Amino acid sequence: MENVDLHCHSRASDGLLAPAELVLRAHAKGVTTLALTDHDVTDGLREASAAAHDADLRFVPGVEISVTWNETSIHIVGLGISTEDETLEQGLQWVRGGRPRRAAQMARSLADAGIPGTLEGATRHARNPDLIGRSHFARCLVEMGCARDVGSVFKRYLVRGKPGFVPHQWASLENAITWIRKAGGVAVLAHPARYRFTRDELHRFMKEFSDLGGLGIEVITPNHTFQECVLYANLARKFGMFASRGSDFHGPGESRIELGAIAQLPEDLKPVWKAL
Repeated sequence: MENVDLHCHSRASDGLLAPAELVLRAHAKGVTTLALTDHDVTDGLREASAAAHDADLRFVPGVEISVTWNETSIHIVGLGISTEDETLEQGLQWVRGGRPRRAAQMARSLADAGIPGTLEGATRHARNPDLIGRSHFARCLVEMGCARDVGSVFKRYLVRGKPGFVPHQWASLENAITWIRKAGGVAVLAHPARYRFTRDELHRFMKEFSDLGGLGIEVITPNHTFQECVLYANLARKFGMFASRGSDFHGPGESRIELGAIAQLPEDLKPVWKAL
């Protein structure tokens, strides 16, 4: 049986492993098709692709683009993209430009809450300062003893309504999907349960996503309960979309689940990897 994992991260964005290390780990864990989907950057794809070729593992070049929709941050995964597409690369460069400004605001907010020095600490965890994000702050706060693990940090400090949360204007949904499609890729909604949509918001988003050319939805992900997997499987059927599965792996000891260790898709759904 195929073991497909179409959502994971390397050190090129906020993962812990180098792209080649990630590929070798996936291969060792029995993954047969892997997509590297770093946040707003494609820098790790060349290294990952070479490692996958050597390991005889099917590799899908990908990216995860940060989007603002209805004042909510959404992630759209692009699968099967060309890294030579200038429109995509210019768009990603524009998105990355807002991260350092947001990081400075996050650090000021945390300092106001009595936790100084987080920008310096988070920057040490970010291989590329232009890609600094909440995961880097989370690792810094764990080091500082503010929480026992990254998941606890997010709940206590880095989500809406908490001291370190700073809203940001990312790419528009239309732009992100356009960039992905121009690069020859398939746009997939990542971990939809994370956004806490109301029922009406979810259906409104899905219609707009579909109308703009979005073709897929992550059904199986560690971010979803069993009931949520059923809900998003039904949405895939309703909108005639491809279904995806991915571990959202960031690194050993930090991620909820190992590469490739997620459940299989329901048999009647259309697997997105068949369209790549």
